[in-house]
Formats: sequence, structure tokens, C-alpha cells
Amino acid sequence: MEISAFLIAGLLVAVFAVFTVIRAVRIVPQARARNVERLGRYHRTLKPGLNVVIPYIDRVYPVIDLREQVVSFKPQPVITEDNLVVEIDTVLYFQVTDPRAAAYEIANFLQAVEQLTVTTLRNVVGSMDLEKTLTSRDTINNQLRGVLDDATGKWGLRVNRVEIKAIDPPQSIKDAMEKQMRAERDKRAVILGAEGQRQSQILTAEGEKQAAVLRAEGNRTAEILKAEGQARAIDEVFQAVHRNDPDPKLLAYQYLQTLPQLAQSPGNTFWVIPGEVTSALQDVSRAFSEVLPQSAATRRTSSDDLAIQAANDAAKAAEAAAEALADAAEADAATTTGALPPPLEATERHPQPETPPAGPPD
Repeated sequence: MEISAFLIAGLLVAVFAVFTVIRAVRIVPQARARNVERLGRYHRTLKPGLNVVIPYIDRVYPVIDLREQVVSFKPQPVITEDNLVVEIDTVLYFQVTDPRAAAYEIANFLQAVEQLTVTTLRNVVGSMDLEKTLTSRDTINNQLRGVLDDATGKWGLRVNRVEIKAIDPPQSIKDAMEKQMRAERDKRAVILGAEGQRQSQILTAEGEKQAAVLRAEGNRTAEILKAEGQARAIDEVFQAVHRNDPDPKLLAYQYLQTLPQLAQSPGNTFWVIPGEVTSALQDVSRAFSEVLPQSAATRRTSSDDLAIQAANDAAKAAEAAAEALADAAEADAATTTGALPPPLEATERHPQPETPPAGPPD
């Protein structure tokens, strides 16, 4: 009995010693920290690695994470300056820099950071309208970070970043914003269509202008070339006439050939026969009634009888033309109310002014 009692006592002492050694040795992971109290007071902070404490005297608190932590808070209702309620969801990035202050300066630093973020967010957004709130996320983030960094410094925390994850306005505001954006897009589409049409019309007008300019230049060049050709032809005819030295008889014959063409116009119901017609007829009749001197070519290719016969035929043709002109003049005089003046003498070269027709008696 005595031996078994000693064995039990020895086992109890061994177990107590092992338990004591276990409580005396504490291993702290990397980027972690643990606060130690000795007899109720803060004693020290255990560093990462193997640490030895006095069991039953030192009290070791739970591990504090020294790494940067990310906390996402629930959406909070915030009233803007124009009295609209929006739901804002925030994300906070912070890091514990002083384990002692985080454990003894604040009871629950995570809850304190959340409440401080909500109140600061309401103060910042409350001074902005909805449109500015939706477009000023960077400004809100910077203001939140500045306020939180100043307030959490004494808690052993460092706020690295504050990000607004979402801003949700009411559904009616969303519908109105969607209609506004649709109207803006439609307006831009109409403006772009009008700009494209204007550019198309401008390009078309420029093309028509260039085509008209090129057409005008082509017409001008053609007219210039045509005028140059006519001038050259007139010059050639003029030079040929002067080289051949025509006599008045030939000119009178050409004049008679031109008169019937004047009478062929459908609008000529009344026309005046100048005095040169009689003179021209007499010159042509006298020219063809006389025996013209034969040229060298005629002497080589024809005889005197043929020349005389041709002269007689030309004289008869001239007399027939004169009679036709006289008949036409009498017919025109009969269809009009006036009378033509008598033909001028062969010696006069200019026609006398036409006398007005005699009207009916008063």
C-alpha cells in the first residue's frame, strides 16, 4: 500500500512538472504578438519565436495579428446634401502597429474602426449632392483615411486605405439616371449623324465645285481653240481672196447668191430690197453677156464655143434670178398694208430710207 501511494505521488509530481514546463514555454508565430501580464499588470509583449514565462504568475493573452487586415463593412444608409438616401459599402485596410495599445487603449478596436468609418462617411457625404457623391470617390476616400488615421493612431492601428466599394441610390433615382443617360446617348447619336451629313454635303459641294471649274476651263479652252481656228480660217480666206485679186463682178455674183437665203426664213413676211440689187443684176448680166478672156487652163482644155455657151447660160440664170426676186417683192407688197419704195438706180450705192405706208383716210 505504501509503495503504490509513493508511485501515485511520483506520477502526480511528474505530470505537474510537465504541465509547468509546458505553460512556461510559449512559441509565437511570425507576424504575431502576445501580451503578458504579471500579477495583473502588463509585463511585456512576446516576440515571434520561443519565449519563456513564469507559469502561474505570468498570464499570456491571445495572439494579435500584426499583418495588414481587410475588413468589409455592411452597407450603411447615408443622406446626401440634396436629401437622398444612398447605401454606401466601404472596405477598410488597416494594420496593428502597437499590440499593447491595441489591447489596452481600446476594448474592441475592430468595432471602433467600423463605427468611426460610418460616422465619418456620413459627415463627408452629407456635404455633397448625389452627382458629386457618385463622381468624387477619391475625395471621399482621402477624407476618410485622414480622419481614421488620426483617430486610430493612439489605438496602435494604422489605416492604410479606405475604399468605397459601392454607392447605391434609390431605384427611382436609378431609373431617372438611366433615362438621362439614354437621352444623352440619343443626343450624341443625332449630333454625330448631323455632323456626318454636313461633312457629306460639304464634300459633295466641293466635288461639284471642282467639276464645274474643270468644265468651265474645258469650255473656255474649247472656245479659245474654236475662235483661233475660225480666225485662222478667216485669215486664210482673206489672204486667198487678196492673192487672187477678185473683181467687182465676182462680188456682185456672190451677193446675188446670198439674197435668196435671206428670203428663206419662215419669219420674213416683209423685207426690203436695197438698190444694190439692181446694180448687181446689171453687173452680172453684163459680165456674163460679154465674152470673158480665157485662162491658160481653159485654152488648153476647152474651145471658144463652150465658153460662149456657158456665158449665155449664166446670163439667163441671172435674169431668171432677177425676175424671181421681183416677183417675190411684188407678192410681199401685196400682203402688207404699205408699199415698197421704187428700186434705186444702179448708180446709187446706198438705199434710201423707207417711207411709211399710207394709212386709211380719216
